[in-house]
Amino acid sequence: MKEQEINKIEQALNLYNYDTTDEAVREAVRKIITEKVPENDTPEVKKFLMGSVELTTLKTTDSEESVMAFTERVNAFDEQYPELPHVATICVYPCFAKTVSETLEVDGVEIACVSGSFPSSQALLEVKVAETALAVKDGATEIDIVMSVGKFLSGDYETVAEEISELKAVCGNKKMKVILETGCLKTAQNIKKASILSMYAGADYIKTSTGKLEPAATPEAAYVMCQAIKEYYEKTGIQIGFKPAGGLNTVMDAVTMYTIVKEVLGEKWLTNQWFRMGTSRLANLLLSEVTGVETKFF
Repeated sequence: MKEQEINKIEQALNLYNYDTTDEAVREAVRKIITEKVPENDTPEVKKFLMGSVELTTLKTTDSEESVMAFTERVNAFDEQYPELPHVATICVYPCFAKTVSETLEVDGVEIACVSGSFPSSQALLEVKVAETALAVKDGATEIDIVMSVGKFLSGDYETVAEEISELKAVCGNKKMKVILETGCLKTAQNIKKASILSMYAGADYIKTSTGKLEPAATPEAAYVMCQAIKEYYEKTGIQIGFKPAGGLNTVMDAVTMYTIVKEVLGEKWLTNQWFRMGTSRLANLLLSEVTGVETKFF
């Protein structure tokens, strides 16, 4: 029997180092949190983080009226707080892309849609393609898809990569984020491999979680993903963005993510183009800290 050739996906994956343990990751994160986070607990960093927020509404109860009102808050924020950075993105379901597109008046705010049968990714590829194409047609400037986690855990890396590549082709020049759902991947090695696979297949950003399952964006998952982005950049020269999402409940959670990006990836990633945070609650908490007044604006 002929020795089977290693396919190109496996060849690509084999270029990277997966020799890490969960314990080593926990220790590296503990060190960063203890030694580096306090120096970033500043008004300047919190102001920057305001501009990295992807203001998100992904509720069963969302309606055209509620999404329109949600978008109007972003318009009003720009007028009420001209000295502060506006949010980076409004993130909604594809059926609301047109509503946001027609309501949004602020230049520089992206319209992101979760697509491809979010949050499970359990649908025929044709359905994922159609949903993504419709979201782009209706005004989405960025697309967030979920990696096929079940296929990944079964070792079917080829199908996972093909799906990502095909959906990226549908996005064209629109940025595509691939959600790994790190809470389901369990180990640092799996998270690293899923990160590399997604970037190789065409992701413009990699994102921790859908926010629909626990655990979501842990510092440990963020650390492993940033290490993968760094290694991929060193090998290919291609810069990939990072988006933690889900479980960002406090300002210190946000500052911790900022610190991990700063320590692992460096200043080049500390812009709202390359570092985003998906959240619905954090914007008000950051605004309250920056202004010194408890505020529920969004």
